[in-house]
Amino acid sequence: MASAARRLIEEGVGQVWIKGEVSGLKSYQSGHWYFTLKDPDAQLRCVMWRSYAAKVAAQPGDGTEVYVLATPTVWEERGEFRLNVVVMLPTAGVGLAQQLYERTRAALEKDGLLDPARKRTLPAMPAVIALVTSPDGAVLRDMITVARRRWPSVRLLVVGTKVQGAEAEAELVQALGIVNRLEQVDLCIVGRGGGSREDLMVFNSEPVCRALAAVRVPTISAVGHETDVSLTDLVADVRAATPSAAMELALPDRAELNARVAVLARRMAAGLSRRTRLLAERLARTGDRLQVGVSRRIDGPRHRLERIAAQLSALDPDRVVQRGYAIARTTDGRVVRRRGELPAGTPFTLHLSDGDLAARSEMEPG
Repeated sequence: MASAARRLIEEGVGQVWIKGEVSGLKSYQSGHWYFTLKDPDAQLRCVMWRSYAAKVAAQPGDGTEVYVLATPTVWEERGEFRLNVVVMLPTAGVGLAQQLYERTRAALEKDGLLDPARKRTLPAMPAVIALVTSPDGAVLRDMITVARRRWPSVRLLVVGTKVQGAEAEAELVQALGIVNRLEQVDLCIVGRGGGSREDLMVFNSEPVCRALAAVRVPTISAVGHETDVSLTDLVADVRAATPSAAMELALPDRAELNARVAVLARRMAAGLSRRTRLLAERLARTGDRLQVGVSRRIDGPRHRLERIAAQLSALDPDRVVQRGYAIARTTDGRVVRRRGELPAGTPFTLHLSDGDLAARSEMEPG
């Protein structure tokens, strides 16, 4: 059946010239080119064998408008209609998709949405991240895996949306609007996996770009592969090469952070030990100075007290008596200082070192 269809198409149509845009061209090691040729109404799968591709002056990029001379055929193994291209010539114009891309970019740039000055810094440790992506794709699973490995405590809110096709634009705009109504969201990631230029076209849509620019929290755009750059990448605060890379940019690495904390803890402990040792040495020196100062404060008065005590001791009558002297006192205890105070026959007492001796004056006062 497929073989009959191939013969019918090849014999009935023959070679034709077709004008269109090149999209998703892949050049294999064999030298063959596989790509899509499209216009506003349709798109056709094409193959250009090595012998013909080698004659093209330069490999066209996505969006390049070209003329091709091709034979319509059917790929029997897949039952797929395609063009076998034998000649490719560039046109003077720019592809429709590229024109739309440039117009959208100019509009966004005019409104300042591509200005680097409006870029916001990502939060260091976001607690809640909104993920705007397809809930059914491998992209979501990859991002969840990275998040659980790097920062398990983060809360992920999935805002599901289509990421390609006719309904994708409206759903993406709606999903980004929902993010603005979610409470406690710290960061928003818009992501999808790789695909052809057509698959990623919605991320060059002006409504989607403006909705992303209106998100109230910092944003990361992770669309396609590392080589794909969409307008949402330029509007977002940060562009990530892939959705998994976006999650790595968004979250700290728990293991790395624990290692840094351990290093800081050791440094703090060492610093505190040095500080404690210095304080102890300083305290010991201060204690020594205090002891010396207190000793000086005490020694001075003590020495003065000893001198006064020595002086008082020297004046103590008992000390005089101990050196061989005696003290005469009247019977009423008054010390006799002159002979005239003791008329003849007056009794008195002599105070000696070993006690008192009763005495009576026999000499007349002179």
